[in-house]
Amino acid sequence: MEPNLQELKTRLAQVNDLQSASALLHWDQATYMPPGGAEARGRQLSTLNRLAHEMFTNEKIGSLLDELKPWEDSLPADSDDAALIRVTRREWQRAIQVPSEFEARLTDHLSVAYQAWTEARPDNDWKRVEPLLEKTLELSRELANFFPGYDHIADPLINFSDEGMKAESVKVVFAQLRSELVPLVEAIAQRPAVDVEKLNGHFPEAAQMAFAEDVIKRFGYDFTRGRQDKTPHPFMTKFSLGDVRITTRSNEADLQELLFSTLHEAGHALYEQGIEGGYEATPLAGGTSSGVHESQSRLWENLVGRSCAFWQHEYPALQNVFPSLQSVSLEEWYRAINRVQRSLIRTDADEVTYNLHVMIRFDLELALLEGTLAVRDLPEAWRARYQEDLGIAAPDDRDGVLQDVHWFGGTIGGAFQGYTLGNLLSAQFFDCATRVHPEIPQQIGRGEFATLHNWLRDNIYRHGSKWTAPELIERVTGGPLSIKPYIAYLRRKYGEIYGL
Repeated sequence: MEPNLQELKTRLAQVNDLQSASALLHWDQATYMPPGGAEARGRQLSTLNRLAHEMFTNEKIGSLLDELKPWEDSLPADSDDAALIRVTRREWQRAIQVPSEFEARLTDHLSVAYQAWTEARPDNDWKRVEPLLEKTLELSRELANFFPGYDHIADPLINFSDEGMKAESVKVVFAQLRSELVPLVEAIAQRPAVDVEKLNGHFPEAAQMAFAEDVIKRFGYDFTRGRQDKTPHPFMTKFSLGDVRITTRSNEADLQELLFSTLHEAGHALYEQGIEGGYEATPLAGGTSSGVHESQSRLWENLVGRSCAFWQHEYPALQNVFPSLQSVSLEEWYRAINRVQRSLIRTDADEVTYNLHVMIRFDLELALLEGTLAVRDLPEAWRARYQEDLGIAAPDDRDGVLQDVHWFGGTIGGAFQGYTLGNLLSAQFFDCATRVHPEIPQQIGRGEFATLHNWLRDNIYRHGSKWTAPELIERVTGGPLSIKPYIAYLRRKYGEIYGL
């Protein structure tokens, strides 16, 4: 191996160790840490992130990248070594624009804000987090301004999550999608509502967890390299390619919350577990963008987990676990879990209205960053947008502005567009997989997922961050991001359910 490349890998592994330690402390804060540990945890995370940032932005890494440039240029573009140098250079050039002192301040603040949110939401206490969100907004603007020359202040923040995307390009995609979704929602609203009363009951958490974990194990989630725990807001985290964890939350009166959040987070984890082993402890060992990552959670949760074929195999097993479902037919269950309704909670939203929730948040983010909306006015702006877009307004802040963790555990800007980009890509990727393997839907109907999982691993997962999202989409689908497969999927599926 080129000596300078080996030294670069050694230094990157040291940075990765600090980042993994930070991720572990965040996972603990979100799962098992007692509330009294929040203040010290913020300090610990701040120290680790500052040290990791200082180590990564060290001028020695910059020198190594300069020295490796001629060798990188001599390699084929699809070489793993060339990709490692290329991606590391991109990340290093971005990182050196942000002071380590800022990284420490941001991390410390977000740890405090997250802990406050976990207590404020159940108490419906907006005033507790309002000043913290003011500070988050200030820090988000400060971060964006380390990258001058943007067209919109949100552009750098969006670019962190979805390389190459800007506020304007997201707006264009959202406008195209909205023009298709609104008429579909209106058409469905004219049809008789789907009855979900029969799904009411008591479903013990342990039984829910066991059923869901059996499903994701058959999807391909490797429990020897992962585990599942409970948290207020489900997420996936990775400490190494051998330790990829997911979290969920439960509601013993509602089977869907734990089940579909588990399928969702498992989709993220399958991506991380499928990354090429040689990428361990390097910038290549992660998903290439939030949109591509979200495509995998939505693919496994919705295109597989909410499909009729899936439940033809799984529903008898679910009825055996929960005998009260014996009186609910497969058709009634399938229609109920795919019911379209105007609702308040994004994570519980159906496939047709879900992206309208995302668009509301995206627009509010832009307004906050632009200064056309003040944090103090956010709850009322939230209610007004929900009334305007979905014909429903939250009766309180718990199910309104406090429902999502993102602005309380991360920056304002760049947090939400990936969800809708992921929905679009989930259908685009699934279409490609079934064109190559038309037997996949029939296999899903038999409870077999290996062909789909293997195709996704070979074409998406194993590459990690080797390619940017636009490059990967082009390589996998033969074209750019498109809304067409997703709209066709929604029309076909919900046209059948609602007789449109």
